[in-house]
Amino acid sequence: MSTPAVLPHVDAVRAALAAVPLPVYVGGAPAGPAPLPRAYTVLYPAGGQAGPASLADDRTVLDLLLQVTCVATTAEGALGTADRVRAALTGPLAVDGRACWRPEELGSPPLLRDDDVTPPLYYLPVQYRIRSVPA
Repeated sequence: MSTPAVLPHVDAVRAALAAVPLPVYVGGAPAGPAPLPRAYTVLYPAGGQAGPASLADDRTVLDLLLQVTCVATTAEGALGTADRVRAALTGPLAVDGRACWRPEELGSPPLLRDDDVTPPLYYLPVQYRIRSVPA
């Protein structure tokens, strides 16, 4: 058995959010001349942790922390985006060769407003734990 990979799990979250539909970026919003959508999400995945599934120490269980930052031009938009994320992540993720638990919502800090950008943006980072084992 091979050790679990993080990227297919991040891609599964990306696909679940894109199906809502929500614009999804990984690692940060893109910079450039094109205007960003009024509401979008940014995924910030951790490196994950491969753990043993048995006393044989086979390291096939994946435990991954992933932050979904919900961004919008209004406070209501950021909160509504977080609601859409929560709805999109209610079921198990589809990752080839893996059986996934339902993403576990770990909570978030309060809504934040960034006045250093024009127009100001609202951010709500929500953390999820994702776990999977070989199917």
